[in-house]
Amino acid sequence: LNIVTIAVASLPLFRAFGDDRVNVWVADPPFVWLPGVMVPAALLGHLLVWRKLAIPSLVGNIAEPLIWLVAFGYGMGALVGTVQFQGLTVPYLVFLASGSVCMSAMNAATFEALYSAFSRMHVQKTWDSILNTPVTLRDVVLAEMLWASFKSLFSVTAILLIMTALGIVTTPKVLLAWPLLWLAGITFSCVALIFNAIAKGYDFFTFYFTLCLTPMMFLSGVF
Repeated sequence: LNIVTIAVASLPLFRAFGDDRVNVWVADPPFVWLPGVMVPAALLGHLLVWRKLAIPSLVGNIAEPLIWLVAFGYGMGALVGTVQFQGLTVPYLVFLASGSVCMSAMNAATFEALYSAFSRMHVQKTWDSILNTPVTLRDVVLAEMLWASFKSLFSVTAILLIMTALGIVTTPKVLLAWPLLWLAGITFSCVALIFNAIAKGYDFFTFYFTLCLTPMMFLSGVF
């Protein structure tokens, strides 16, 4: 509704209110603060669409980390037992769980900022529709970045709840990890949007996963 309202207000009809060329008034206060309204509006649009697909989306984002956790945590954990980490002896399942949460934040933000954002930009032409209003490309990209980071936070929260139910997480101090996990989502969503900008098709994303994410996942100490 916000986008439609701004688009109507940008029609040449409103030229009668001044001698300036069309839409120059958008650069003057208080209209210059429109991004402060439009970016949250774009985020709300993402949330309303995602609400209809929330369950399949969450299942898709948390299934892989949980499979890693069950297969390696309970399977290999029975063989490894405990590990030494910063002078502390911790069960391998707990050690793996912390890495799985970070991996989930990385994957959820990356998938959203790559495949979903690419679809909105090239296939569905959602970006073109939004850019026909006074909203700038910077606002659209910022909203995409924030949405991808928030979606990663949703996935991380779901995984933490499951870990709490399994008895892996036993302290409320885990809530202190939320800001860091959100920053991780922001970081990987920004990197993914850069690759999105230069991609010619979905197949291009294979390079990013094969050369960047997969080595990072296996060589960063998650396992």
